[in-house]
Amino acid sequence: MYIIAGLGNPTDRYTGTRHNVGFAVIDALAEKYNIPVNTKKCAALVGTGLMEGEKVMLAKPQTYMNRSGESIRPLSDYYRIDVEKELIVIYDDLDLGVGEIRVREKGSAGGHNGMKSILANLESNVFLRVRVGTGPKPENFDMVNFVLSHFPAEDADGIKEGIEKAVDAVKLILTDGVSTAMNTYNRKAKPKEE
Repeated sequence: MYIIAGLGNPTDRYTGTRHNVGFAVIDALAEKYNIPVNTKKCAALVGTGLMEGEKVMLAKPQTYMNRSGESIRPLSDYYRIDVEKELIVIYDDLDLGVGEIRVREKGSAGGHNGMKSILANLESNVFLRVRVGTGPKPENFDMVNFVLSHFPAEDADGIKEGIEKAVDAVKLILTDGVSTAMNTYNRKAKPKEE
C-alpha cells in the first residue's frame, strides 16, 4: 500500500493558502479517484481506496505544518509500509515558479518546516516527494506571512495547473515508476518566445 500525504494546516482559515497546496492536491486526488478523506487516524484525515490498481491511503496530517512528521511516522509504522518506496509526500515549494512541479526520491528539507519534521521523525531523507511551486517570496516580505497568504487572482490558473500536474505525477509514479515521473516533470521550463 502507498501512503500519499499532502502537507498543510487544518481549519478553514488556511484553505487556499500557499502552504496548503499539499492538501489541495490530496483533495484533487480524492475527487478524481472517488476516495473520501474523512476518517481520523494517527492525527490525520485519511481515506483508502484504489488508484490505478494500487491500494492507497490519502492523508492530510492535522498536526499543523511544523509537526507533520508526528502524523506521518505513526501512519507509516502502523501500516508497515516501505517508506523509501511507498510513501509519497506532496508539499509547497517557494523556490519553484507558480505551477511548476518537481519529483524527487530523496533530499533535504530545503528550509521547509513540514519536511524538517518528517525527516526528523522518520530519521531518513529517502522517500518520494512531489513539490508544487508557489512562486518566489517577494523581497522585504515576511516568510511566514508569505507562505500563509492566499494566491492572488493572477496566479489562479497557474496553481490550478500545478495541482493538476501533481495529480498526474502521482499517477505516473504508481503506473510507470518514479524515474518516469522525474523525467517528465523535472525538465527546466523553456522560456516563452516573444
